[in-house]
Amino acid sequence: MQNASRLVYFNGKMVPESEAKISIYDSALMFGDMVFEMTRSFNKKQFKLKEHIDRLFIGVKILRIPLKMTPEEMEAACYQTIDANDHLFKADDEHRLMIDVSRGLLGIYQGIEGLHHGPNVIIADFPLRWTVATMGGLFDKGINAVITSQRAIPGHLLDPKIKNRSRIFYLMANIEAGQIEGDNNWALMLDPDGFVAEGTGDNFFIIKDGVVITPEGRNILRGISRDYVMKELCAQLNIPVIEKNIEAYDVYTADEAFMTGTPFCMLPVTSLNGLAIGNGSVGHTFSRLIGQWSSNTGVDIIDQIKKWDIERGDQNSTSAPTPYRFKSK
Repeated sequence: MQNASRLVYFNGKMVPESEAKISIYDSALMFGDMVFEMTRSFNKKQFKLKEHIDRLFIGVKILRIPLKMTPEEMEAACYQTIDANDHLFKADDEHRLMIDVSRGLLGIYQGIEGLHHGPNVIIADFPLRWTVATMGGLFDKGINAVITSQRAIPGHLLDPKIKNRSRIFYLMANIEAGQIEGDNNWALMLDPDGFVAEGTGDNFFIIKDGVVITPEGRNILRGISRDYVMKELCAQLNIPVIEKNIEAYDVYTADEAFMTGTPFCMLPVTSLNGLAIGNGSVGHTFSRLIGQWSSNTGVDIIDQIKKWDIERGDQNSTSAPTPYRFKSK
């Protein structure tokens, strides 16, 4: 894909990716004052786009961002962006949308000439394979979840159910997990009461005696993938699912564990702080769930990500942080 050829929806216009820029005086830069969503496709068909947009507009409402755009107009803009870029994607690529809505210029900078006034709406479209690079092997080995000293920010301080860009605590947890020896270490944050909350961009589940268990939706981002597993996949497979407070002890004594997130859908968690969960291998229930997800969407999720890793080869190696991990070396 030629980067210079991609177009970005920017406040009603399609502009080259390199020109899609907001002002240094934007409230997003000053305060992290922005709501966002990131989606994916299966066979280039968007998955749960309406649900992502609905959550975006809840954040817009609660944060009182004066956006004039309607959800229907936002959805149309998303498909406009996909259509403008689809010819640049490989046949087996998937569309990864990034939708950002910022409040715009702070009041004291409103008088500067040549700057856009009002909220900014930016929709970018790039290959999903970027986000899931190097994850193929995790479907076989699993993740080592690392409980960090960095806690999740509770809802009474900064509501994590609003998907916003004020996420420095995610990054700090990733940096801490990145200092741990070994590979495949992903951060897992506790809430201030010591209960398991979430990862840094993913929701957490355990399986015990055939029951899928996930933390209550109080101090976490209630993920679209989380809801899909709980309300649709588990229902299809007749697997009981409950929300409850989970302690580290519950994870250590679980039969299986996994994380969910939009780009990779599900990843197995085979150890916590270096100690095996269950027998330390990918579990049967995890395999059933992701197999059903693949069947529902017509895409073999695991094979697709593994294939992309093979195609990337040495390009997988990077020292730059990702949304989920921060390498210390």
